[in-house]
Amino acid sequence: MNKPYIIVHMMTSIDGRIDCGMTAQMRGNSEYYSTLDAIDAPTRVSSRVTAQTEMSNGAADFSNGEKLGKVAFSKNSSASDFNIVTDSKGRLRWGNDAGASSPHLVLTSTNVTKEYLNYLDQNSISWIAAGDEHVDLKAAMDILATEFGVKRLAVVGGGKINGGFLEAGLVDEISLVVGPGVDGRSGQPSVFDGMNRGSKPISLKLKSVQSYNDGAVWLRYLL
Repeated sequence: MNKPYIIVHMMTSIDGRIDCGMTAQMRGNSEYYSTLDAIDAPTRVSSRVTAQTEMSNGAADFSNGEKLGKVAFSKNSSASDFNIVTDSKGRLRWGNDAGASSPHLVLTSTNVTKEYLNYLDQNSISWIAAGDEHVDLKAAMDILATEFGVKRLAVVGGGKINGGFLEAGLVDEISLVVGPGVDGRSGQPSVFDGMNRGSKPISLKLKSVQSYNDGAVWLRYLL
């Protein structure tokens, strides 16, 4: 298959927690953004939950109507970089992206309604539909590389989407900014969540380590 070079890039406490409200209070937060620029992956992928709270105009009910029912895509922008969001059911509302330098691109399942896809088209938002109930990440990445020309992307969305990319065998590199602090709260999201309970540990190869005066450390691993 064809695919972009995929980097999971996150900031975490030393106990592996990634809650944004927590990491924003921790030293190392500024390094998260400088290292994100340094990995040179201007196309970025976020989960629906992250996008709904931080990026979109909220959610709406597009569930009624005829389903798409097939793998398809719509390229509504000639941009080379995208802000990608996974939204399997097709719920999130957006502004019009006509002329945007880094427009949105929605990854959805084939169970999405044609009404929602028409809504995206009308707002100049590109989309890829692959997978019966949930996004088929392998198929979506193939289309993203082949049809949209994306060569590198960073997954920045959260533990479950990180885990989905890792479990699908799509991750080439893991980039972690570890802040000098502990979260310690029960039930908080981790760097990787939601993988099969029978999964074995995945071995990594250390690529580089960089420390900062504020106590943060930037770790890069290859798979």
